[in-house]
This record gives sequence, C-alpha cells and structure tokens, in this order.
Amino acid sequence: MRALLDVILVVLQLYWWIVIAMIIMSWLISFNVINTRNEFVATVWRVLNALTEPVLGPIRRVMPNFSGLDISPIILFLIIIFIQQIIAHYIYPYVF
Repeated sequence: MRALLDVILVVLQLYWWIVIAMIIMSWLISFNVINTRNEFVATVWRVLNALTEPVLGPIRRVMPNFSGLDISPIILFLIIIFIQQIIAHYIYPYVF
C-alpha cells in the first residue's frame, strides 16, 4: 500500500512540473519569445495543453473572470498541495 501512495505522490509532483512548464511556455508564446509556427514548439504546446486542460478547464469554468488573469494554475497547485499533505500526514503513517 505504501508503494501505491509513493507512486501517487510522485505522479502529483510530476504533474506539478508539467503545469509549471505549461505556464512558462504560455508566457514565452504570449511575449513572442518562441513561435508556435515552429513544429517542435507547436508539438510541445499541444502535449502540455492535452495534459493540463482536462484539469484546468473545470477550474476555469468555476472561477470568476479576473479581467484576463488566469489563476486556475494557482488553484490547481493548492489542490495538489492539499492532496499531498493529506496523503503524507493522515494516510501514509497509518498504512502498515
């Protein structure tokens, strides 16, 4: 059971980094540092969106509009931290 909890914690940490990569890449695209006409950039952008949009989309629908400011990744980070803390402090110590 502990191995399963460890895998869940690793997956949550990996997803954390995927969301950070998506945020950084969206900034780079917005400020024209990188161009989505480049095939590699477009492929990476599609993969990151495919991985993050199923989770961020429902959060965006619930959140009010902050005049163009997208805070859904911050809410997702808080949810990930909350799940990690629940596992680490309440579930993990009681698994034999």
